[in-house]
Amino acid sequence: MTKHTHSNLSRRERQIMDIIYRRAQATAMEMMENLPDPPSYSAVRAMLRLLEEKGYLKHQQDGLRYVYLPTLSREKARQSALKQMLQTFFEDSTEDAVATLLDISKSKLSKADLDRLSKLIDKARKEGR
Repeated sequence: MTKHTHSNLSRRERQIMDIIYRRAQATAMEMMENLPDPPSYSAVRAMLRLLEEKGYLKHQQDGLRYVYLPTLSREKARQSALKQMLQTFFEDSTEDAVATLLDISKSKLSKADLDRLSKLIDKARKEGR
């Protein structure tokens, strides 16, 4: 199984993974119904098979159709993607990454969002991180 990071995926493969995570599972036909400007059915099947070979998806047979599911939970996929982003763009600096996120999101953060972030920081301080 390959390292699970969405940076190794094409745009269309990322779209498929986003749909899988949103729906929890999907058939090739359901995938086509949810993809923007979908390719042919056989192209979708080929992409699903490739994602399965790469280790991102698994399938279960339901009668004549395959139902595809992610091999990693959404939370583990998020952690893996963020770890990769930290290493690639922030030299493993969580502080720099959070500062950048706050800078680009400052106009979108509500008081409740800021309070939640403050509590998470306080919790991290207490845990000695």
